[in-house]
Amino acid sequence: MLFLYYFCGAFVARRASATILFRADNTANYFNSNGMNKTNIAIFVSGSGSNCENLIRHFSDSPQVVTALVVSNREDAYALVRAERLGVPSVVVKKAQLNDPDYLLPLLSEYDIHFIVLAGFLPLIPSYLIERFPRRIVNLHPALLPKFGGKGMWGHHVHEAVKAAGEKETGMTVHYVSEVCDGGEIIAQFAVPLSPDDTVDDIAAKEHELEMQHFPKVVEKLLTEAELK
Repeated sequence: MLFLYYFCGAFVARRASATILFRADNTANYFNSNGMNKTNIAIFVSGSGSNCENLIRHFSDSPQVVTALVVSNREDAYALVRAERLGVPSVVVKKAQLNDPDYLLPLLSEYDIHFIVLAGFLPLIPSYLIERFPRRIVNLHPALLPKFGGKGMWGHHVHEAVKAAGEKETGMTVHYVSEVCDGGEIIAQFAVPLSPDDTVDDIAAKEHELEMQHFPKVVEKLLTEAELK
């Protein structure tokens, strides 16, 4: 049983030293059948990439949205394998490159990125990138913020904290990225009840199911309702 909280305030149900792992042949050719520019998104990810793949598949036939680039801070992130299999360009960006506007901004410009989706991306986003993409960077957090957010609250750490607190529900939050870790404006939240018998793995599985069901739809709603270009 799922409970929809709210959406946007309303209740609703190697460049330089980089490693370019995969480059599609048509990275600069993103137009729909009417000749209109599509909205190009970049997905930033650090791990396995189940949400990354879910987003790519969700937008694969979209007339409006293209997953133009996958960015990871880890060379061993399985998300990069998923991206290549699905024909999406990918690049590994190390910490120094992430914090260097003279590197990262031209890279994003090369792929004509309009919007950034953080799907399990662990490094903090530098302030220059937030300023360059105001209200155009969103993050998925595996808890009902403001609970269980902030430094150290990622992955299983979140679910362990939820279990330890004896919470009766858990959920996911999509929020805009700000300079405060997990402190940006909340866009949407979805919750699921918990049982006292639920293990940490059970909690993680329930929350992950919410992500698979709702995250792409939230991103799509933002992209189709906003003027990004």
